[in-house]
Amino acid sequence: MTQQELIEVDLGQRAYPIHVVAGGLDGLGLALAERFALGRVMLVTNPVVAVHHQGAALASLEAAGFEPEVIHVPDGEGCKTMQTWTDLVGRLLDARIDRVTPVIALGGGVTGDLVGFAAASVLRGVPFVQVPTTLLAMVDASVGGKTGFNTPQGKNLVGAFYQPRLVFAATHVLSTLEPAEFRCGLGEAVKHGVIRDAALVDWMEEHSAALRARDPVATAWLVRRCCEIKAEVVASDEREAGVRAILNFGHTVGHALETALGHGSLRHGEAVMLGMLVETRLAIQRGWCREPGMLARLIHLARLLQLPVHLPEAPLMHADRSFRDKLDLAVRMDKKTVRGTLSLVVPIQMGAVQLQSATAEDLVALMDLTESWENS
Repeated sequence: MTQQELIEVDLGQRAYPIHVVAGGLDGLGLALAERFALGRVMLVTNPVVAVHHQGAALASLEAAGFEPEVIHVPDGEGCKTMQTWTDLVGRLLDARIDRVTPVIALGGGVTGDLVGFAAASVLRGVPFVQVPTTLLAMVDASVGGKTGFNTPQGKNLVGAFYQPRLVFAATHVLSTLEPAEFRCGLGEAVKHGVIRDAALVDWMEEHSAALRARDPVATAWLVRRCCEIKAEVVASDEREAGVRAILNFGHTVGHALETALGHGSLRHGEAVMLGMLVETRLAIQRGWCREPGMLARLIHLARLLQLPVHLPEAPLMHADRSFRDKLDLAVRMDKKTVRGTLSLVVPIQMGAVQLQSATAEDLVALMDLTESWENS
């Protein structure tokens, strides 16, 4: 691919570009200058990201003529809370921003979700920019406008659809990412292939070694293709009234596992990979999936990408009634549950999914995830 590619999220007057840059953050300021008048901008990041990337982001913004100010929010899924959001809103108001002041999220999915919901809320909406620094955020979370925070009842139960004005994905920033965090993004990338593009799954199998090694060419290609898929889906259904629901594949079970284990105990991409396996297993049992060997293929791909196929706590699941109760409650609290019935995304073959109805009991019964479950 070229040094920089633009992907348009076609939402009419709310359309915005995704810059996929096979480089660093030096072009960030110029990209913003194409969309905004020069002046104040608020750069919101977290201490972990700030060590590596805050300086480059500030230098780029200042070189382009902007006047950046920095706010730090806590890092990690466990900090994606109402209190963190409230504190951020207060700091933005204390900074006396106005309705044309861009607010930039520099970080992973947690930072982007929190900053996006704050931008949607302050002054009833200020311009929002996503600068993702994790692979998971680049391939998925930064695109599409879903924002919010977690509650004790479940993942992302409070939030809003609020589209960014710009996404700037500079793949060189991934060099500072912990290996486990990088692999999480690969889990979301697998999801994109299963729901929409069988050739992407083929490609990830063929290039699994390059992806594990974080080869820059392979990584940049993966980010671009996943952004293309996400942009197409979001453009056709911005607020998840129909086809956009396919992006939830793996997330009903994945979110339930994250909630039952405690937010932050299981990385999101790991939970989604486990969720895809469980939901595929249900599709096979119900006869919805018509591709022989699909579950075995996904398990093999997960292992190639060094993603989990079992929970560390799996041997306890049969005996631990409280954990199963937590899982059951988390599934029932899923946003897609209506009168006790889930609208569940299930694969029918590689590259194609459909919505089917299921119950919490259907899913929890399949979530033992012991070392023998995959042969059942």
